[in-house]
Order: sequence, then C-alpha cells, then structure tokens
Amino acid sequence: MHPADLTLTEASAAVRARELSPVELTAAVLDRLDAVQSRLGPYAAVTPDAARAAAARAASESAAGRHRGPLHGIPFGLKDLMDVAGMATAAGSRVRAGHRAAADSTVAARLADAGAVLLGKTHTHEFAYGLITPQTRNARDGSRIAGGSSGGSAVAVATGAATFALGTDTGGSIRVPAALNGVVGLKPTYGLVPRRGVTSLSWSLDHVGPLTRTVSDAALVLGELTGPGHAPVLPPPDGDLAGLRIGVPDSYYFDHVSPEVEAAVRTALDRMAGLGAELVAVRTPMARYVQAVHWGLMVPEATAYHEATLRTSPELYGPDVRVLLEAGTTVAAADHLRARRAQALMREAWIRLFERVDVVAAPTVPTTATEVGRSAVTWPDGTVESVSDAYVRLCAPANITGIPALTLPVGEDTAGLPIGMQLMGPPLGEPVVLRTGHAYAVRYGAPTAVAP
Repeated sequence: MHPADLTLTEASAAVRARELSPVELTAAVLDRLDAVQSRLGPYAAVTPDAARAAAARAASESAAGRHRGPLHGIPFGLKDLMDVAGMATAAGSRVRAGHRAAADSTVAARLADAGAVLLGKTHTHEFAYGLITPQTRNARDGSRIAGGSSGGSAVAVATGAATFALGTDTGGSIRVPAALNGVVGLKPTYGLVPRRGVTSLSWSLDHVGPLTRTVSDAALVLGELTGPGHAPVLPPPDGDLAGLRIGVPDSYYFDHVSPEVEAAVRTALDRMAGLGAELVAVRTPMARYVQAVHWGLMVPEATAYHEATLRTSPELYGPDVRVLLEAGTTVAAADHLRARRAQALMREAWIRLFERVDVVAAPTVPTTATEVGRSAVTWPDGTVESVSDAYVRLCAPANITGIPALTLPVGEDTAGLPIGMQLMGPPLGEPVVLRTGHAYAVRYGAPTAVAP
C-alpha cells in the first residue's frame, strides 16, 4: 500500500516498528498533496520544507530510541483557524491579511510535543461561518461541495493529503464535511479539547476535534489532544455490541432526510442490532427550539467577536459572512439570554435521555454533497431549505448541548457520494461513542483514501 493511503493507526504502527520512516511517510503525503491541491484545493498554505525538517527530527529521535507516541512522525493538516507561531492564521478572510501568530495554539503545541509533522493550514469557510468551504471541492466529485467549515481538513484526509487533520465544529463544521467526503469526524465534549489560540466563531458552541480515516485513528488523536486521563481505550476488534442501548430518534432526525440517506442509516442500525445492540425508540428533546437556540447563541456571539473590524473594514468580509455578522447587530440582549436559558434546559433534557440509552444514532446530514453553486434543497412535501440550514440541522443539537458526537461512513448514494451516521453520547462519553463506532467499522469496513 502507498504510504499516503495508510490509516493513522497503520502508519503509526509502521513508524514505531521502524518499517516506515517519518521522512518517507511525509514525502509520500506531500506528493499526494501536490497531486490533489490544484484540483480540489484542500490547503490554504503548505510548508513542505518545515514538514520535511520535522520528519527528519522525528526519524532521528526514533533512531535514538525516543518514540513520543502514536502520532510520532505522522503528517497532519491544521485548520486555518488555529495558531502556529510565525505562521498566518488567515481564517479564509482578507480581514487577516498580513497576520502572523505570536504563539502556538494549545492544540498545535500538543501535536508538536507528540512528534506529529505539520504539513500546513487547511482551508476553512471564512471565519468558519458557513457550511460550504468554497475554496475546496469534494474528494469524490469535484463538481460537488466539500462541506464546511472544515472542508479543507476533510478533503485532505479523504485524499491522503494528510494522515489526519484538525477541524472546528460550531454547528457541524467537523461532522458535515467528514460525512460528505467519507471520513470520520469527532466533535468532543464541549471544553474537553482546549480552544486557546483558535479563532472563535461562537464561544458557547465552538469545539475542536479530529478528522481521520477510521474511528481508531480518531481515538489516537483525541488521546494526544486531551492527555492520558481522557484517552479512550478501544476494545479488541470483535465487533460485539452486546448490551449496548442505542437510541433511535422517532422525530426530528429523520424528518426531511433523503431516502438514500435514511436507508443507509437504517441499514447500519439493523447491523448494529445484529451485533447485539438494543435499539430503543427515543424522542428528540426540545426539537422545535433547535434552530432558534442555535442562531440565538451563534449570531450575536460571532458579531461581538468581529465588532471592531465589522465597524472599520466591513468591505473585507465576503458577502455571505458580512450579512450574517450585520444581522447579529439586531439581536437583542434579552433574546440571547433566552437562548442561553434554553441551551441549559436542552442540555438537561439530553442528559436525562442518556439515562435510558448509551448512545443516540442518527443521520449526520440529511443529504449527500450538493452541486457547487446550489443554494437550496427542495423536499418532497414542497419545503424549501437553504443548503447551509439543511446541513446544520441535524448537527446543531450536539453543539448546543455540548455532548460528544462522532460521524462515520455507512454507505453511498447511487452517485457514489458518501453517507454518514452520527453517534452521540453523554458528556465525556467519548469512550462509549468511539467504541460503538469502532465495533461497527471493524465489522463493516473503513474508508480508504480516494485516488487522486
């Protein structure tokens, strides 16, 4: 197998056994990056010389018997919201022209300490305020969107232009592009992964997490981001789910979902029942308030973050982001406080739900990747929904409540586009969410890199 096509777990084992040098691995991934960059555009900036130097240091350390852990010598991409000392954090915006970070973000520092090899910054929708990532195209079909806002990270992983990547998730920005490109995306529990040095969209909702090719890869990255006390331990790959209670929503999550997406997720649920899990019908708590609460939190918080530049340089923002930021100036403080109160109530209701089930399983997004330039989805009952609203709808509850959510591929539509299923757990329930996804994946397959 070509080194760029190895999963993180495979590459890590090969590096540890000294069967594969970090120099060789990094060179192979950089070659793959070069092959896909002009066509799909996953990266905003690439630092090949620094990457090769870091790989050489990792190889020297390995030769000297100093192996830092599972990410030692593993090449990765970092979403262009995360500071690396001396590099620009452009956030996909002209507002940040000439910017240079003074210090590493916590996540960048932890990955450097783990011996990982930074390849560069991956594209984001401007300031993460969108679900498209217009600079990047879908890994499976270049005429389709990559999803956002971590679209660059998802496409880099899907094509082998990074062995893993980091993204951020405020309303699905890890899970949406992961699902649309056929990779794994993990939004951890709110606050579990530090956000210091990460450009904010909405501080009530922002999360940082990994995009990987497999669930076991995601567990490895999470362990390095959080430390030994939080690192999940995956079970042996026997695919057994005996005794696990999986909540299957009978409302909200299967409303206005394409038939192919629903069929793939229902099949995955039947397969998990065949592995011993018990499927339990559940009602989505406070579903009618999801959109209002999500927007009531995100919109004014984003506007507050950008208040100064929105006042002095509004013309530097893209039209789609500028209109959202300007809309935030009209939200009354009382409405934001009501959203905060509703957020607390929704979180309490979801925590009570997890007294009945261990995880909740549902579609990640209601439809596969749309064509570039398409603005809306029309459902069979005549309902018209913007593409961004459609993609955020099923992801937002986990952001509002702060619970962990994992998306993994469970099929394809007739056009060959990936379909994702998300698994949600209680706060700090990453171990059960990852173990559930891992059990499914080892029995029913994991994705491979898309050939350039």
